[in-house]
Amino acid sequence: MDMTTCLKSLLLAIQQYRASMSTHNTATLQRHVEELSGLKCDQLLSSGRVLPSECVSGLVEVVGNPNSGAGLAGTVIALLAQLARDEDSREMLHSSYHLTSTLASVIHQHSATPGEPLVLQVLQKLTYNTRVFHSANYIHELIDFLMTNIQSNNDDITMPCLGLMANLCRNNHSVQGHIKSLDNVKAFCRTLVSFLAHNSLTVVVFTLSILASLTLNDKVGEKLFDAKNIHQTFQLVFNIIVNGDGTLTRKYSVDLLVDLLKSPKIADYLTRYEHFSACVSQVLGLLHGKEPDSAAKVLELLLAVCSVSGLRALLCDVVFQPPGPRLRAGLGRRQGAGREGGYKAVEQPGLALVKWLSVPLEGAELCSLKALQLLNELLEEALAGDSVSPCVLSFVEMLLPVLLELLKGLGSALQGGPPLRRHCLCTAHVTHLLIHILHITITLTRPLLCGKDETRALVSCQVGAQLCLSQVESLLACCHDDSPLTSQPSDGDLVQVTAEAVLKTLDLMSKLRGQVKDMETSFYRMLQDQRMVSPFSVALTSHHRETVQTGLALLVEATPLPDFPSLILGESIAANNAYRQRELEMSVKRVAVEEVPPTRRSFSLSDSSTNSSSKSVHSLIEKIQNGFEEHGEDVRVSEIIDVYEQKLSALASKESRLQDLLEAKALALSQADRLIAQNRFQKAQAEDEARKLGSLLKEATRRREELQGELGSQVLEVERSRADTQELLQHNARLQHDSQEHQALKGAYNTLLSRFSEAEQLLKELQMSHISLNKQTDSLRKSHEALQLQHDKTVSVLEERESKVKSLQSDLQQRGDDITALREELRAGEAQGKEKDRERRDLEDTVDVLRKELSKTEQARKDANIRASSLELQKGQVAAKLKQKEDELDKHSAMIAMIHSLSSGKLKNDVNLSL
Repeated sequence: MDMTTCLKSLLLAIQQYRASMSTHNTATLQRHVEELSGLKCDQLLSSGRVLPSECVSGLVEVVGNPNSGAGLAGTVIALLAQLARDEDSREMLHSSYHLTSTLASVIHQHSATPGEPLVLQVLQKLTYNTRVFHSANYIHELIDFLMTNIQSNNDDITMPCLGLMANLCRNNHSVQGHIKSLDNVKAFCRTLVSFLAHNSLTVVVFTLSILASLTLNDKVGEKLFDAKNIHQTFQLVFNIIVNGDGTLTRKYSVDLLVDLLKSPKIADYLTRYEHFSACVSQVLGLLHGKEPDSAAKVLELLLAVCSVSGLRALLCDVVFQPPGPRLRAGLGRRQGAGREGGYKAVEQPGLALVKWLSVPLEGAELCSLKALQLLNELLEEALAGDSVSPCVLSFVEMLLPVLLELLKGLGSALQGGPPLRRHCLCTAHVTHLLIHILHITITLTRPLLCGKDETRALVSCQVGAQLCLSQVESLLACCHDDSPLTSQPSDGDLVQVTAEAVLKTLDLMSKLRGQVKDMETSFYRMLQDQRMVSPFSVALTSHHRETVQTGLALLVEATPLPDFPSLILGESIAANNAYRQRELEMSVKRVAVEEVPPTRRSFSLSDSSTNSSSKSVHSLIEKIQNGFEEHGEDVRVSEIIDVYEQKLSALASKESRLQDLLEAKALALSQADRLIAQNRFQKAQAEDEARKLGSLLKEATRRREELQGELGSQVLEVERSRADTQELLQHNARLQHDSQEHQALKGAYNTLLSRFSEAEQLLKELQMSHISLNKQTDSLRKSHEALQLQHDKTVSVLEERESKVKSLQSDLQQRGDDITALREELRAGEAQGKEKDRERRDLEDTVDVLRKELSKTEQARKDANIRASSLELQKGQVAAKLKQKEDELDKHSAMIAMIHSLSSGKLKNDVNLSL
């Protein structure tokens, strides 16, 4: 189903539901609303057609009807929330369809059961950056509902109520004054102050926004945002902007900081804030993301910072600062690597602004416009001095090709509406930046990196005469269609923006007419065009000084030209001045002028023309009939009849066309009657509001008299408050004394705690040494046992050796006796012969061998004795060392026991201290 068919079905369902609120009609209407919700209807309200307007009016009426069901109302509210996505649609729903008052009435009707947060969410979306008059219908009841629920303990509804209250209070003195005049405003402010310690950053931001709107210029605001607290507030807001919970929190944080910067005192505090450059660098880092809404709010914050003279230069230093040395070295190492990674590694803050100039994302036009405006402000500040830093020059060199591509990419202007306004603003900002760059090449003594002649040559090559001419032609076409002499008053801003874009483009042509071919001819031809009257008249009567100066400079060039329409320009300026004077008089006198609708006048004209044509046709028929009677035999009668038949057929076709026009005018008349009825209804509402204001005035008078009576009691209360203040000061002094004692006890506690930690460390070291000594004792015990075993073995071996030595000595003695016996036998039997002599020699040899063995045995016995004595000595030394180690172990055990006793006593003392 297409959009038109769906809207017609929805309008029919609304009419049927309006006639009879039956179950069938309710289900049918809800089904058609759900079908429309499934279609893409983003630009439905901004289309300007009658059918969508009728449907939205009917839906708002259904929501405001107290007899509508909850399911149907919720479905319709969800559709209206879907329609209110962009700022223009929200403004139309608020101002043209009065959806804010309608939803406020819905909340008032269901105030006892505020469990449906959808209405509050839609209201929060509608009232964002929109001024709501406190005298509108049900706004007082809405404010009372919000204050009641904010002071309740229902966390589910507190956050949307705080957000809606922040929207109502922001830049709205009437709502602020109404809230301050309420009786429970002090309790409400105390509740808000308690919310500053909430764990949700969104709640904290909403609360700070409300407090800034209500108390910024009061004594409470001076205490809340004084020099002691403001730096913490700055740090908190910047942290929320950089590391916030989402786009909503970041958006309200930016608005809070923008509102705070409107105070000169807080702006001066921010200029002295030591972390400002670091915070702005982190905020600029958010521009590297791809979310247009977040980037738009960041750019809005930077533009607000630019409005403060002391912060503008600091922001220039941050934006145009080059990448650090480490990053530049990283760029050199990554030249062969991926281009994207190297770009991210060395990206300076100003490059993020350039990225949003040509970003292809949908819905990023606002970011592009704000980035252009910010670059204009920053370059104007950077070029204000006598010299320009090399960082700014390199940035300008990098920015120039992007601006030229953006100027070429601007197509023909759209006809009317916000797209035309965005196109004109973009053209004006781009041309203004190019004029700044050309001004650098002319006035600076130090040229750009590529040379000022090369820069001008690059601009002149890229910006051709045909490009500038097409831009001026498209803008003049729109400016001529919406000239200030024929346009509505609501289009004045659009005419102003279009005129500025035309004059900026002509100023750029004037700067380039000496370098670009055919540029001078096109420039003078456009100055002599009669359509230039409207931009010149708007510029010369503008409130902006720069626009007037640009218009005068171009007028000086145009006045000597032969075909310049000077008389028409004078009449246009006079007409503009007269229109403004008349508008001023009407605003002062506030006279409502009612005019007859043009559709009714056109209908009367068409009706009279139709009647006159029908009368002429009847008279012609009568004349023809009379002519037939008089000239019945004339041969030319047939020819005359043919001619008149052709004329009659032409008149019949013309009559049918006039009938179609008559039906169209009747339809326009019905629409005009409906508008008149709506106007009467609005007039009745205005009269009702006037009566309500009168009753409010009477109530205010009565209230004033009551307040005068209460003034005396308030004075007594002030005296009592002073006495309470003195008591509080004395109590504060006692608390300070207790705090000092607490600090002294805390210092003693810290000292004892440090001593306890040192004792614990010493205990650990002694335990480690105890363990090592135990290990050494075990090793010594094992070595002692091994030496004891070796000693026993040596003693057994020594005893065996001694037994062997004794046996050898007995053998030796026996053999000595045998030898003496043999010698005696030898002496007695020398005579027995030589054979015995030989045996004797053998025996002597054997005796020699035995003697040698005996000497060796004796030597071995001596060695064994020496070794046994040395082992005995080692045994004594080991026993002495073992006894020494056992003494040391006893000492360590005593020290450990003492430390344990001290530590247990220390812990008891600490427990007593804490108690």
